[in-house]
Amino acid sequence: MMKIGFMGGSFDPVHFGHLVAAQDALERGGLDRLVFVPAAQAPLKPGAVQASAEARLAMLHLAVGEDGRFAISDYEVRKGGMSYTIDTVRYMRAQFPEAELAWVVGADQVERLHLWREIEELVTLVEFIVLARPGTVVTRRTDIEGLRLRWCEGHLVDFSSTEVRGRLKAGLSVDFMMPHNTIEYVRETRLYRPT
Repeated sequence: MMKIGFMGGSFDPVHFGHLVAAQDALERGGLDRLVFVPAAQAPLKPGAVQASAEARLAMLHLAVGEDGRFAISDYEVRKGGMSYTIDTVRYMRAQFPEAELAWVVGADQVERLHLWREIEELVTLVEFIVLARPGTVVTRRTDIEGLRLRWCEGHLVDFSSTEVRGRLKAGLSVDFMMPHNTIEYVRETRLYRPT
């Protein structure tokens, strides 16, 4: 049975932290494929998205390139509005009825899983692959019945999209934070620059 992992986020912009985490989840989580799922708007991060859906998808495509281990879904940005994982997983279950599904999260999100919409159903549909992140204490939840957590030690790349955007806005280099072709796209489109 094929095991497909999904990694949601704003990817605003995508950076090496996302890409290394995706590779770690794929290799250490026993996945056959990992699908990036950029959010239209994340419910627990209101107002966080700055670049357009088209720009974020374009950057992801440039970053992933022809690597067949990875794919990109535009489901949430096409749907628009608030992106809830349960809706996306229901859609993906219909697309991949024979596959085992997993959702990739950082260890910091485990504490917040009880806030996720319809978590009781969600845990019946996916296993959560949890990646260790810098400075996060590992929490083993027992209060969500049926929750399946697969803990993976990952490479700890400690920077965020917020930091990358701040550096771009300040005119600082992001050469070792993002793939080169993605940086070129940001430069050409003047994303994250002051107007």
